[in-house]
Amino acid sequence: MSSSSASADCLGWAARDESGVLSPYNFSRRILGVDDVSIRITHCGVCYADVISTRNRHGNSKYPLVLGHEIAGIVKEVGSNVPRFKVGNHIGVGTYVNSCRNCEYCNDDEEVYCVKGPVFTFNKVDVDGTITKGGYSSYIVVHERYCFSILDDYPLALAAPLLYAGITVYAPMVCHKMNQPGKSLGVIGLGGLGHMEVKFGKVLG
Repeated sequence: MSSSSASADCLGWAARDESGVLSPYNFSRRILGVDDVSIRITHCGVCYADVISTRNRHGNSKYPLVLGHEIAGIVKEVGSNVPRFKVGNHIGVGTYVNSCRNCEYCNDDEEVYCVKGPVFTFNKVDVDGTITKGGYSSYIVVHERYCFSILDDYPLALAAPLLYAGITVYAPMVCHKMNQPGKSLGVIGLGGLGHMEVKFGKVLG
């Protein structure tokens, strides 16, 4: 654990308007809290949701907009209440970085269904009133609850897309018991999601 108590400059790539063009953007992350993990980002996947958001297709983009919700990196600092991560660990962050932590869904580890709404990794208002900024940046500070361990020998470049595209297809496959004998899998299209579904299908048998 580091004794650092102040935020440092973070370099990101941000969309400034609906053109969707990204340019360098310097900003500050929040100060590390006792339950937080500071992550040096090594890789971040590119999702079509990023493209849609840069161009304000939903009408709610808050510029400057730092995208990215398939984050993989290395722990550079941990808060005093974080025993499960150590400096140097490989770690990932997906599509949300906060929630109420008190509702029935949060208590069942299903924060994505939080009754107050999960705080997404970018372009959402966090509990402190700031706008979240995603993984197209040099580092990120996240509550440890929303971080995932990555095996040290698993390439971070391959891990990043699993944190959104991967779970998007894996979760319904498991929900519909595709990991049990006698099931058939149909995949329409072999894009970013479809090709992962084929790979999971092969592994699940």
